[in-house]
Amino acid sequence: MKLSAGCVAGGAENRKPLLGGACCDTRKVVIVALESQEFEYLRQFLAHHSAVMLDEGKGYLAESRLTPLAYREGMDSVQELLEHIRKTSFDDLHRKVLDAMMNNETWFFRDHLPFEALRRVILPELLADRAALQRLNIWSAASSSGQEAYSIAMMIQEEFGGLPGWTISILGTDLSSAILERARSGRYSQLEINRGLPAKYLAKYFTRDGSDWILSPVIRSKVEFRELNLATQWDNLPRFDTVFFRNVLIYFEVEKKREMFSRIVSTMKPDGYLLLGAAETTYGLSERFVRISWDKTAYFRPKM
Repeated sequence: MKLSAGCVAGGAENRKPLLGGACCDTRKVVIVALESQEFEYLRQFLAHHSAVMLDEGKGYLAESRLTPLAYREGMDSVQELLEHIRKTSFDDLHRKVLDAMMNNETWFFRDHLPFEALRRVILPELLADRAALQRLNIWSAASSSGQEAYSIAMMIQEEFGGLPGWTISILGTDLSSAILERARSGRYSQLEINRGLPAKYLAKYFTRDGSDWILSPVIRSKVEFRELNLATQWDNLPRFDTVFFRNVLIYFEVEKKREMFSRIVSTMKPDGYLLLGAAETTYGLSERFVRISWDKTAYFRPKM
């Protein structure tokens, strides 16, 4: 769950919008700089509703991301959009603002080595430890358009034969209902396919549909996607054997990171596994995990 610039005027980079449809309407997009108090309101809005803190000096990012949304909603400026959400109760437009500010950056088998640790160490140990129960619960937090969760599902199918007789629950969660609909569809562009997906998985688990690729129903059926805002209560979650909480914490302030680690460990089984992003660590933030190095990566386990 990252923050990113989107459609910008004046010949700058023009990225695919998160929510679909045209980036801007037929009017000429004129981006007006936010006043400091407007930007501070947006920062606090994002922190309160998503736990993500937008860095100071990133007003241009907000302007470029929210200007197309303001125009689609029939407003003349980001200032008008922010004034509107400030004065009204939380509703669908507030959620659209959150969606517009989230960059949902992800790709298949991201960083590679954590998935190798899963294949070669974590899953074999769990299969031995859970042999009597024959059940595994895996959580992909801030799962975005689903590549991480589907990478796990494909690996289990390809490398472990799908584990017949086992109950495998893979849960992907995100705060954006729009991005979760994309995840459930299993439809990916060629660019998304090119980012990390091994050729053998493409050949075996995808079919082409025009310029896109569709993931097989067999793999899609192995993953459940559910809306969950990490800034709110984590209701109705099972106890997890493995948690992927990767490339999320880097966007939180220190105190929020500490809170997240406390909440994460409460969702895990005592002998579970936690995987973080390459730039993330528990060091100085939580005493409740043990770091275990493996190859050139690491994973974490609750202290027993």
